[in-house]
Amino acid sequence: MIKRSIEDNIKDQLHGGRAIIVMGARQVGKTTLLKRVFAKDDSEVLWMSGDEPDVRGMFENMTSTRLKSIIGNHRVVIIDEAQRIEDIGIKLKLITDQIPDVQLLATGSSSFELANKINEPLTGRKWEYKLFPLSFTELVNETNLIEEKRMVPHRMVYGSYPDVVTHPGKEVAILRELTESYLYKDILEFDRIHKPEKLTKLLQAIAYQVGAEVSYNELSLLCGLDAKTVASYISILEQAYIIFRLGSFSRNLRNELKHSRKIYFYDNGIRNALIGNFSQAENRTDVGALFENYAIAERMKRKEYLMDYARSWFWRNTNKQEIDYIEEKDDKIHAYELKWNPKRKASAPLSFRNAYPDADFTVINRDNIEDLLLY
Repeated sequence: MIKRSIEDNIKDQLHGGRAIIVMGARQVGKTTLLKRVFAKDDSEVLWMSGDEPDVRGMFENMTSTRLKSIIGNHRVVIIDEAQRIEDIGIKLKLITDQIPDVQLLATGSSSFELANKINEPLTGRKWEYKLFPLSFTELVNETNLIEEKRMVPHRMVYGSYPDVVTHPGKEVAILRELTESYLYKDILEFDRIHKPEKLTKLLQAIAYQVGAEVSYNELSLLCGLDAKTVASYISILEQAYIIFRLGSFSRNLRNELKHSRKIYFYDNGIRNALIGNFSQAENRTDVGALFENYAIAERMKRKEYLMDYARSWFWRNTNKQEIDYIEEKDDKIHAYELKWNPKRKASAPLSFRNAYPDADFTVINRDNIEDLLLY
């Protein structure tokens, strides 16, 4: 098992001449992560939050001279929720270029805001990380593998946001607060979102279709938006680390679907809060979809934390034969079928085996889920 973490990587890169950017949804622990990194020398750290009006005001018409005065003798500057500061990319570049002895770190909860503002000014001047709700491996490291496998049904219902994990018995109240107070905070301030009630309907429609192919035209009918707006909103939700898309795998064979997509949630708890269903996994008719969403979302976390750049897909053909999850890396194809029930047998469809005879095929269920998720 690889036990290095984002925390380890950040520590290695301190005072290396580049800004360090940590992205992720609100409440996933970005600030907590940085507090752990600097637990031993917190006195050297200047903390600022873009959520504070006076901090945003301070950065207006900022000069390098004033910045040096504000930073003083601090060797580290951390700007939380940096996306809320106007022209933040230019300000971060100013600190990085003009005060090279200071290590700059910034967090952001919406890549449509922060990434767009920093990519050009900080080209070649930053390290960037993404942070998600607690991963299967992180939780295993806190307890043990046996205990965390026992908790998989619980995670499938309530997810793994840090507050949810650390407050057993209060999961529903915390998830409702997350979805009502934090989920949309940055999204609704984005000027392309004009109908927040439609956004909620869109998320609910996506939640009910987890594990199924998604049609933007169908979603537009369900939530009362045109298909172009649906596509735009989905892109924004993806950049806010709420959902992610999987496309269909194809090598241009005539019977493969080439433009289909599925949409998953990074956290099952958020998905279940949106539809108001916290029934236990064993009693649910959508348990297969819950397991699929959980397993694929955890695999996405694993890929990000290992900096594994394998491409992810699902596979389906016009005969409706399907494989839940595909990874392609270095021209090698790994196929996974996800089954909640260990007694459910599965094999790769003959048409897939004929088309991709060198592909690996593995059935993942709740008994061997660590084979897909551990790192």
